[in-house]
Amino acid sequence: MEIKVDEISKILRQQIEGFERQVDTAEVGTIISVGDGIARIYGLEKVMAGELLELPHGVAGMALNLEEDSVGAVLLGDTTLIKEGDQVRRSGRIMQVPAGKAMLGRVIDPLGNPLDGKGPIEAQAQMPIERIAPGVVERQPVTEPMQTGLKAIDSMIPIGRGQRELIIGDRQTGKTAVAIDTIINQKGTGVVCIYVAIGQKQSTIAQVVSTLEEYGAMEHTIVVAASASSPAPLQFIAPYCGCAIGEFFQFYGDNGQPANAENKGRAVLCVYDDLSKQAASYREISLLLRRPPGREAYPGDVFFLHSRLLERASKLSDKNGGGSITALPIIETQAGDISAYIPTNVISITDGQIFLEGDLFYSGIRPAVNVGLSVSRVGGNAQIKGMKSVAGTLRLELAQFRELEAFAQFGSDLDKATQAQLSRGRRLVEILKQDQYSPLSVEKQILIIFSATGGFLDDLELEHCRAYELEMYQYIDQSHSDLLDSIRSSGKLDDALKDRLKGALSEFKEQFKATHGIA
Repeated sequence: MEIKVDEISKILRQQIEGFERQVDTAEVGTIISVGDGIARIYGLEKVMAGELLELPHGVAGMALNLEEDSVGAVLLGDTTLIKEGDQVRRSGRIMQVPAGKAMLGRVIDPLGNPLDGKGPIEAQAQMPIERIAPGVVERQPVTEPMQTGLKAIDSMIPIGRGQRELIIGDRQTGKTAVAIDTIINQKGTGVVCIYVAIGQKQSTIAQVVSTLEEYGAMEHTIVVAASASSPAPLQFIAPYCGCAIGEFFQFYGDNGQPANAENKGRAVLCVYDDLSKQAASYREISLLLRRPPGREAYPGDVFFLHSRLLERASKLSDKNGGGSITALPIIETQAGDISAYIPTNVISITDGQIFLEGDLFYSGIRPAVNVGLSVSRVGGNAQIKGMKSVAGTLRLELAQFRELEAFAQFGSDLDKATQAQLSRGRRLVEILKQDQYSPLSVEKQILIIFSATGGFLDDLELEHCRAYELEMYQYIDQSHSDLLDSIRSSGKLDDALKDRLKGALSEFKEQFKATHGIA
């Protein structure tokens, strides 16, 4: 075999011409200590606060403490795989989470990984988990209602799109139930719902998901799950991740392009269940990072922890697409103490609170809303006129009833007017009760409140009130559905419509009395 020199030189020349010098420059650090989900790293001099770090075995980290000689980072994964001496690389980007329409109907962890076994999720964008909230100029006032489907809330503590309304109460008083009912009620409205479960048992999260699936609400819902068994750093970032995914739908139109006057953003509902557990996990991380403890051993910036999250709830101006994020944070109290540290922090950040009381819950008043301590500071502007006109006196009447009821326990000799007021109050309390997972349309809520405040229930026994309500809905649906259409389309009750309502309710009452043999 003859070797030709010119052929060899030609091959060598081609290879030299095709050679490119590629230098892989990466800032690398070394782990000097690791334990309790915290790593101290030496050598990452240019790392940013909140930056994503790449560790061996696919474990991610997040830089939180930037000190003179080392970096304190929290580990977002299996910490047992990481040991002293391991190399850490900078990613060059602040912590992000994948987002997109493909996430609807899915259960994910705070890093965007699927947990429901339905295969990988194709993300449309990467959203930063921390973002400065839209400024005043970029927003518009809250004017659109976010209907919960619960009579007690939509009538007296109305919530608007873009509002932050705290749900607060002891454990087992129905806080999650209020949030789940609200999510179910958004079916068919185009609202994207994000339920963030923080520090809950996995069985509880699975139960919530199966309830949403059963009522057809999972189609418009994303569940972000950081269960009790998840590391504290994941529980800490979970609400920010949920909010970042919500911002994708708020800031981008249906075509995936940035929202504007023509390409509208979506309305989003974010439920954070619950922020007490997030604060506890942040306290754990802060103490392990050797940050100085303050009141109740929480770090000094625990207020900022929640304010920077909830301030991102907003209603954008039409020029910016008109999208909105409505936040329903949940806080658990100890023995009804709403003056504790975290509850007062979150009450001062939000635009109102729904206070659920254990005593009311156990006495059968569900949802157990304490009307005296609950308030909605901006939602009144978003309430539809029809509801405003029938429910305007409701809060006052209930407050007077509570006062009279306490007073009436001491004496039996009450005048006719007081007895009538007590009787009306008991009926109002009765019709505001509602079964779980059965949200009502706003026009049906108006009907029953109009019946109660208009005196149609005054001569009925208390035990007949719930039957009256259910049968009245059926009767109106069958015989006077045009009334519901009129309320739905106009949104207000004028005198003509009120007269038609009174006529229909009088007819039904005669029929109801005859059916139930009431004289």
